[in-house]
Amino acid sequence: MYQQEQSHDVAGRGLGVATFVIALARFIVVLDGTIMIVALPSIQNSLHITLSNLNWVINSYALTFGGLMLVAGRAGDRYGRKSVFRVGLVLFGAASLAGGLATDGATLIACRAVQGIGAALATPGALSLLVSTFPEGRARSKALGLYGAATALAAVLGLLAGGVLTTYVGWRWVLFVNVPIVLAILLGVGRLVEPALERIRIDIPGALAGTLGVGALIFGVNRVGEHGWSDAIVTACLAGAVVLLILFVIAQRTSPAPMIPREVLTDPGRVGANVVTFIQSAGMFTTYFFLTLYMQDVLGYSALRTGLMYLPFAVGSGLGAGGIGPRLLSRLPERAALSAGLLVAAAGTGWLCLLTPDSSIFTVLIPASVVTGAGIGIVATTATSIGVRGIDSSEAGIGSAMLTAGGQVGGALGLAVLATVAATTTRHAAAGGHTMREALTTGYLAGFAIAVGLYLLCVLITFLTVRPATAARAAAG
Repeated sequence: MYQQEQSHDVAGRGLGVATFVIALARFIVVLDGTIMIVALPSIQNSLHITLSNLNWVINSYALTFGGLMLVAGRAGDRYGRKSVFRVGLVLFGAASLAGGLATDGATLIACRAVQGIGAALATPGALSLLVSTFPEGRARSKALGLYGAATALAAVLGLLAGGVLTTYVGWRWVLFVNVPIVLAILLGVGRLVEPALERIRIDIPGALAGTLGVGALIFGVNRVGEHGWSDAIVTACLAGAVVLLILFVIAQRTSPAPMIPREVLTDPGRVGANVVTFIQSAGMFTTYFFLTLYMQDVLGYSALRTGLMYLPFAVGSGLGAGGIGPRLLSRLPERAALSAGLLVAAAGTGWLCLLTPDSSIFTVLIPASVVTGAGIGIVATTATSIGVRGIDSSEAGIGSAMLTAGGQVGGALGLAVLATVAATTTRHAAAGGHTMREALTTGYLAGFAIAVGLYLLCVLITFLTVRPATAARAAAG
């Protein structure tokens, strides 16, 4: 009996380490998408980067991260997820160190692009290794809860950490901080379980069309913020993305070894989770972006104080993803759990619509941030659980890659569109006689209102696509 209890305890500790390793890997790649934002002014002054090139410190990471996601997911399925996971982490850590040592803007931007490649290789491996390490049930739900918490917290804490590190130790540490975290993750990779390797062929035409199509879409959308929708390069990129993605769909229908296996798309619930992740990410990134601008441009907060004001968001995200989300999944049908998270996020973002240039942080900003964060955390956990349910372990890499790529593209596209809406609303308000603080607030509130509509649209999509688990099992049978 004692030996059984001892072995049980060892197994429990092993799974605990595995969960921590996977969640920490997810945390670090999402963190790097936002931690640089607050540091940008310091980076510009230190490396003398022109304003027109400064945005590429952020966009180069997003471009390679989102553009290579599908190929990275399939590479893990073919060559071994732990191996590809390790390669991605090493690449990410080395690029972080080199970027922190950069002496000019071109070197930093190149290192950020390599960071994105490393993140693209590591991310599908992290979630697919979670699927293969934890069987369906309570253990996987808990692991997914921590994974979702890492996802939700990282985006928020990146803004906080960026402000703190830049203020007290310098902007280079927003990159150097990745190195010890990567080393800690690499030490625990051996605890992860990898299924038997299957030599799956990679659809080269599909890989090229999909990667270039997603890359062109991200490039074009990121360029909109600086040059507008009428820019010739933006138009060419978006048109090229449409053509390439159509070719990608054709390749998937005709290839004997498609990039996205047909089995992954047979479950309407999985498709719905991917669509919800895409649309919800637009609302989430819009909320972060406009809330940051509101605090700095309207309330006059410093970068450090703005980062600290995201602590309520982080608290809500942690509660939603790490506690409430897994509990809802264990007690409610999946579509009810996901819908609950979306409704909470909509309620919190709707609360933010009550902001004025002189709002008290205690009546609107802090409580609304907690509620919005909790909703986003619940959605992160429940959508991920639905998106990978029933996927064979040999296809888990590409399944998880679809979720992450959808979030990246959805966030970038939504932000570009809603930033244009907010700017237009602000101009009209200013022309109507409002002060600049009032006009800016009006524009940001328009963005929040559309984000609420996106969350409610996701609720409708959830009820149309995610069937109760019993019905899904019957259909599979």
